[in-house]
Amino acid sequence: MPTESALRAEAVRLGCTAAGRDDAIDQCGALLREIGAVEPGYPAAMHEREASISTYIGEGVAIPHGTDAARPLVRRTALAVIQFPGGVDWGGATVHVAIGIAASGDEHMGVLSSLARVLSDPERAARLRGAADTRTVLDLLAPTGPADPNHPTEN
Repeated sequence: MPTESALRAEAVRLGCTAAGRDDAIDQCGALLREIGAVEPGYPAAMHEREASISTYIGEGVAIPHGTDAARPLVRRTALAVIQFPGGVDWGGATVHVAIGIAASGDEHMGVLSSLARVLSDPERAARLRGAADTRTVLDLLAPTGPADPNHPTEN
């Protein structure tokens, strides 16, 4: 299923720091490039998007992504999750998790739907912000996500 491959363990970085929003976006863009998801011009389009509208979505999470015009620079749909435990000033809000998005279609929508579910639950949002391992991030953002509240990753 395409949505399952949008977020891979290789694209999760925990315990990072950033000098500010621009640096955090640069890190997301660099990680998307490192995993082969985007062409070199895509990170600049992420900054262009941010300049037009903030990608901060609440609960300490931002979703930097490129402009619609940058879609041809996307090689494959992918997400890059970078955790900033110390927080990053995002134009007045504090971001602890930046999720860089590269998408040419709607393959990332399953993960974004899971993200919406996580952010609507303060306990899950806190678990994402404070995740100590990649598996926790992958489980929380899995497109289908564990539905059972007694699931081991939900306790």
